Amino acid sequence: MSLKLFLTVFATVFVAELGDKTQLATMLFAADQDGQRWTVFAAASAALIAATAIGVLAGALLARFVSEQQLQIMAGVGFIAIGCWVLLEALRGAAAG
Repeated sequence: MSLKLFLTVFATVFVAELGDKTQLATMLFAADQDGQRWTVFAAASAALIAATAIGVLAGALLARFVSEQQLQIMAGVGFIAIGCWVLLEALRGAAAG
């Protein structure tokens, strides 16, 4: 196992997940369930593991047909597109409000 790869993936996913909708929803469930916080933790952890497994499997499948460089370009374009969409929505909200 590559420690460098492990730490890179961990840091990237950890920072990306901080303060996102999933974390906020999990906090709401935990606040609402007296004495059931470990159940909320286990369920949220299992969901993240399942979603990550789908991502890893999809990435492995795509890697059979698309080069690593093409995947990096597609991921970069996807992130830019999402960023532009979020920015436009924020600007629309600011203009309307």
